[in-house]
Amino acid sequence: MNNPPRHPETLALHAGWRADPETGSVAVPIHQTTSYQFRSPEHAANLFALKEFGNIYTRIMNPTTAVLEERLAAIEGGAAALATASGQAATAFAVQNLARAGDNIVSSTDLYGGTWNMFAHTLKDQGIEVRFVDPAEPENFRRATDAGTRAYYAETLPNPKLTVFPIAEVAAIGRPLGIPLIMDNTAAPIVCRPFDHGAAVVMYSTTKYIGGHGNSIGGAVIDGGNFDWGAHSDRQPLLNTPDPSYHGAVWSEAVKPLGPIAYIVRMRVVLLRDLGAALSPFNAFLILQGIETLPLRMERHCENTEKVAAFLATRKGVSRIIHPLYSGQAAKGRAERYLRGGYGGLVGFELAGGLEAGKRFIAALKMLYHVANIGDSRSLAIHPASTTHSQLSQAEQAATGVTEGYVRLSVGIEHIDDILADLDQAIEQAS
Repeated sequence: MNNPPRHPETLALHAGWRADPETGSVAVPIHQTTSYQFRSPEHAANLFALKEFGNIYTRIMNPTTAVLEERLAAIEGGAAALATASGQAATAFAVQNLARAGDNIVSSTDLYGGTWNMFAHTLKDQGIEVRFVDPAEPENFRRATDAGTRAYYAETLPNPKLTVFPIAEVAAIGRPLGIPLIMDNTAAPIVCRPFDHGAAVVMYSTTKYIGGHGNSIGGAVIDGGNFDWGAHSDRQPLLNTPDPSYHGAVWSEAVKPLGPIAYIVRMRVVLLRDLGAALSPFNAFLILQGIETLPLRMERHCENTEKVAAFLATRKGVSRIIHPLYSGQAAKGRAERYLRGGYGGLVGFELAGGLEAGKRFIAALKMLYHVANIGDSRSLAIHPASTTHSQLSQAEQAATGVTEGYVRLSVGIEHIDDILADLDQAIEQAS
């Protein structure tokens, strides 16, 4: 297209695809295939040697998934993306692409429970240490850094704490040291662009707002193309030393003709190839359908959530509201700096009756779904201490912002009056 679009509302519909050159189909086809015919023995050899890029096997790449990857990279302002089978796979790959046994990363304490569990136990079993620090003081990241630190990791709008992360401050600490900031932007697509604030890598659970309809599990990692991996060879050995699995390729050098995307190329041809957490073409297609309405949905999610928060603030029996607009002054300032066009679709609250009141509230809901998900078009509710964060110790739950009586809402795009009516009657029965 001449004068390619730059605004996310347009990119969500047009980036990465115009029409099928053979049939003229405007909708992205589902390439439900495992393999691809090579043009010649030379063509096959060139693909496997990375002398040219193309389709080899759907575990590594797929034409439908490629459109999803290009669209996500365009919306986010990145250089390239890799789709994965789930958000958990995206998180694991984002870290494992830089860190191996004996290395460490420094992570914010404000995390989704599944991520905390992976970092505290599964990565530890693989020999990768995760050092948790309180992001309220950005310098905590520098204090936890040593020669073996390979990355910083955080969530933009942490689920369920909902205290916006200081992206620029931590990115600025890491860059001179050769340490990239990896941002999980799952809860804030469209409303936050971490690359604009210095992040090097952005990842998503596309299961959530990006897909938006609760029908497909998926994830994605986006390379900002803004980090000079080759300038920090000691800090980033996986990208700057010969890879024996690819005939000694040094990734920061091998992919220079393709642009500054050594990080995402290695992730595709090593981790995705070897570990196989590939997104199915059908799920890629469904997630693409969700992306087309993402900007519109995020507007409604944010609008409805602010109204829910204001409603909760008037309710007797609600002892605390967890939302960027109801944070302390410093946290609210960060929300205003990093979130544009809305404060996300999540809100938490605590009932004065504690654990039992929280359970009664969940049981009394009639329209809101009680499910372990966020970002669905439908409104959802959950009690994290007994579900998503139940594998964490009490101290770990407290560090992530979970108390016994905490209830988290993912506010959908229904009519606000219907949402408030259901919350009203449930709070009444919980009191």
